[in-house]
Amino acid sequence: MRDLGAGFSYLLKGQRWVARHGKQYGFGLLPGLITLLLYLAALVSLALWGEDAVTWATPFAGDWSSPWQGLFRGFLTVVLFALALLLAVLTFTAVTLLIGQPFYENLSEKVDRDVSPDGTAPESGLPLWRELWISARDSLRVLVRALLWGVLLFALGFLPFVGQTVVPVIGFFVTGFFLTEELTAVALQRRGVELRARLTLLRSRKTLVWGFGTPLGLAFLVPFVAVFLMPGAVGGATLLARELLGEETDDGDEDTAEDPEGEDVTQRSWR
Repeated sequence: MRDLGAGFSYLLKGQRWVARHGKQYGFGLLPGLITLLLYLAALVSLALWGEDAVTWATPFAGDWSSPWQGLFRGFLTVVLFALALLLAVLTFTAVTLLIGQPFYENLSEKVDRDVSPDGTAPESGLPLWRELWISARDSLRVLVRALLWGVLLFALGFLPFVGQTVVPVIGFFVTGFFLTEELTAVALQRRGVELRARLTLLRSRKTLVWGFGTPLGLAFLVPFVAVFLMPGAVGGATLLARELLGEETDDGDEDTAEDPEGEDVTQRSWR
């Protein structure tokens, strides 16, 4: 239970960090807004033409009598839209991070420098195109794992009682785990930690990971919330990555000062 609370505290600390760094927060909203518009367009299209797609895919039901034809195709349409929503939740973070890779790398580095006792941050030393390739490749591999879990949980959802109670809860924890993996990848990739090692690291502290990712996954279900939480989620995930790696973190008082550009500069903000 202690790790569960600690994971949630990192989520809050990340939001507090971006709240004190308005310029970083403002730029951090742009990738999320772009991704949101793309996803909304896809979901609206599915809502408008999903029934037509199901009808085209089920010609064998064309001669069924009423009401079975309507019930069958209506059920498949709902399932299709539900799967699309699940896919949107699972992939939103990955797509947003890919679109906003340069900014989120910069934000993560600033958080590292802010809380590092010596004021430094690890650097990958890789060119941008290489970082984008690694991020896209690893995100796809994580997405395949998440989809396999999604298909399994969807199938288990048909079990009486268990499918309506236990399975949704498990689904939220699974979503939280994969969300955390995507977010911590920004800081961990910069440290040269490969995907397999990242997954092993996260599994070693599952309760900590769930405390961070599960509330975030629930919040992401609320329309538009993901856009506003993404910058702080990246910041919090950077702090979480330091915890997972056992790196020393200087947690200072919430003393801030203004830099020449008018941006808050945290002076060791959480001791």
